[in-house]
Amino acid sequence: MTHHTLDYANRIRQQGYRLTPQRELVLDAVCEGGGHTSFDEIQRRVQARAPAVNRSTIYRTLEFLEKLNLVVVAHIEGRTLYEIAHARPHHHLICSRCGAEIEIDETMLTPAYDRIAERTGFVVHADHLVLSGLCGECNAK
Repeated sequence: MTHHTLDYANRIRQQGYRLTPQRELVLDAVCEGGGHTSFDEIQRRVQARAPAVNRSTIYRTLEFLEKLNLVVVAHIEGRTLYEIAHARPHHHLICSRCGAEIEIDETMLTPAYDRIAERTGFVVHADHLVLSGLCGECNAK
């Protein structure tokens, strides 16, 4: 999913903010990653188009976009990765051996969330969850 499929400019304006050129550059750079993308990759893409945009501006912009739920952050095996927010929550299974990534729908985890709430009273709010383990191929080895 690219950010061009959703009206992010309108979503930013509805929350009382402007879509600045820097915000658009960062959204484009995250989107070009096609999924999880590192800060360094985002910075390279932004600075290829606008060399004057510095690291702190990119960090602040990513934090702003995360606050507005336009970008999600995942911490995978010690790395911080960014991704354009999906219209619906989604989760990832990451193989700790080969790095394979499988995206799963939120409904697969809903029964677990329901059980947690029933047993503990705790309501899980997880829009972007990353679970690590072994993919089927690595597990078979």
